[in-house]
Amino acid sequence: MANEIRLDNLPRTVALEHDGEGRACFSYIDQRKLPEVLAFERTGQWRQVVDAIKTLAVRGAPVIGIAGAAALALWACNEGASRACSHGCDPAASRFLEELEAVVDEIVAARPTAVNLEWAVRRAAHRARALADEGAFPDEVADALFADAQRMEAEDEAVNRAIGAHGAQLVGPGSRLLTHCNAGSLATAFYGTALGVVYAAAERGLVERVYADETRPVGQGARLTAWELSRVGVPCTLICDNMAASLMAAGRVDAVLVGADRIAANGDTANKIGTYGVAVLARHHGIPFYVAAPTSTIDFSLADGSGIPIEERDPSEVLPYPLAGVDVWNPAFDVTPASLITAIVTERGVFAPGELR
Repeated sequence: MANEIRLDNLPRTVALEHDGEGRACFSYIDQRKLPEVLAFERTGQWRQVVDAIKTLAVRGAPVIGIAGAAALALWACNEGASRACSHGCDPAASRFLEELEAVVDEIVAARPTAVNLEWAVRRAAHRARALADEGAFPDEVADALFADAQRMEAEDEAVNRAIGAHGAQLVGPGSRLLTHCNAGSLATAFYGTALGVVYAAAERGLVERVYADETRPVGQGARLTAWELSRVGVPCTLICDNMAASLMAAGRVDAVLVGADRIAANGDTANKIGTYGVAVLARHHGIPFYVAAPTSTIDFSLADGSGIPIEERDPSEVLPYPLAGVDVWNPAFDVTPASLITAIVTERGVFAPGELR
């Protein structure tokens, strides 16, 4: 019998809208405060959105892409267009486009590993330049950027649901699944990638339990994945990262499902630090290891994972109180070789790592 999956218990992660005065504003869940408090922030300032991305208030590859596009729309609607029009509002809008390029660079630099951020922001910027070339005024370009960012939210949910449907075909009855970090609804506009597969499979009655790695050092599994699964109604057991090997050895894991922040053309996959270790363990124990991500996460410009930039974060995430003579290495991501990945699930279907398209 299918599980009762309560997706309506999941709030939407982000939303671009207009406030009562007609200004563009962006709402988002501050994920730093979960699971203790479900707090929504709302801002019309594009740099506040950039800061939210940097500080992990908004995190997850797909949703930071949406947030980046929304930040560009906030700048255009609330600042850029009005300044350009104060200088005559010429259709060419050279001043507007010059400022836009600087804003794009600042947003893209917020986090370097997840390709979705650059993909979404540069997609929006390309649209802005094309409209300007056609003679559109800055305020018309701003309106288009706003509409495009809203469209990305809807597109993301549709993509995630397609990923879930394709991935659920890989899940057998009574499956016990292990996941690392959070690739759920919180990492997207809604529904999720790896957890989208879980939700789709659970609705078909295929999931017995999900084991969620705590995901040190920031604890996205402990704080976010466990919170999501609890709200939706999927049985969840939280484990420390160093318990995964014993769990697999005990025969209690049937498959591993993770998300991705950037996938190279050959299938090498960057995901939250610790994912590589889980993949090694899965291979040793003969457990399938699946990656679920939208095609926007695939960077075909990189032949393999050696070219993926790896973000290094503040040492205080690992060592809150500095110790004399002790330094900290804190990479946020690692790269799992394609040879350890059983299949990659996108909205287009299920692929062997070397057969992405």
